[in-house]
Amino acid sequence: MNPATVMTDLEERSQRIRTRLESIAMQDNAAWSSLLPGKFVVFDGPDGSGKSTQLFTLAHAARAAGVETVEVREPGGTSIGEKIRGVLLDPANAEMVTRCEMLLYMASRAQLMEERIAPALARGAFVLADRFISSTLAYQGSAGGLPREDIMAVGDIAIGGRWPDLVVVFDVDWTTAQSRMNRARDRMEQKDAEYHARVREGYIQQARSQPERYLVVDSTAEPETVFMALTHGMSLRLQRS
Repeated sequence: MNPATVMTDLEERSQRIRTRLESIAMQDNAAWSSLLPGKFVVFDGPDGSGKSTQLFTLAHAARAAGVETVEVREPGGTSIGEKIRGVLLDPANAEMVTRCEMLLYMASRAQLMEERIAPALARGAFVLADRFISSTLAYQGSAGGLPREDIMAVGDIAIGGRWPDLVVVFDVDWTTAQSRMNRARDRMEQKDAEYHARVREGYIQQARSQPERYLVVDSTAEPETVFMALTHGMSLRLQRS
């Protein structure tokens, strides 16, 4: 089977999954219209966790429910942030040290908060982010060795103290995650299995330390099962916030 055929099959399977997920999501229209406006939710987890499919589905459902929805990704999401993203993920930059990584992620994040996230929240929109400071804590902190307190201090400055209302961690083992990445891997994805095991544990530790602000979803399950666990958990957490 040639690569073009493989990609076509993958794209078709992805579309079928998204169609089924959207059908499930539409059942909660009333809940989304009351729970999501003005909320800041982060989807995070190891590379290959399937969070992008879940994010796309929830964003589509939120818009269908009449909620203004702003999707952002990290690093990037702004003109300046996308330039920083290019530097961070380029495999040619193998000599980059962890502290430099952390500061570049924070620089992109500061621009994203000022330019897109803060204005959206101020007008009552729902902001859904693909990664945030939780990623830095896992990758540059737990896996990279930087102290948590350093990351949190710089992070608080970068985001002006506006932390997410909820961080959803899609938990997956590295073997399963690798099987889902049918593309060239960026500089961070090329790191070894031991590094990615520390990343995964870092996410779990964050959730344990702040259970009221984190939701962990087992993303090794079928996408529909993952989405149902996601929406149930989000509804419970956001009702309390």
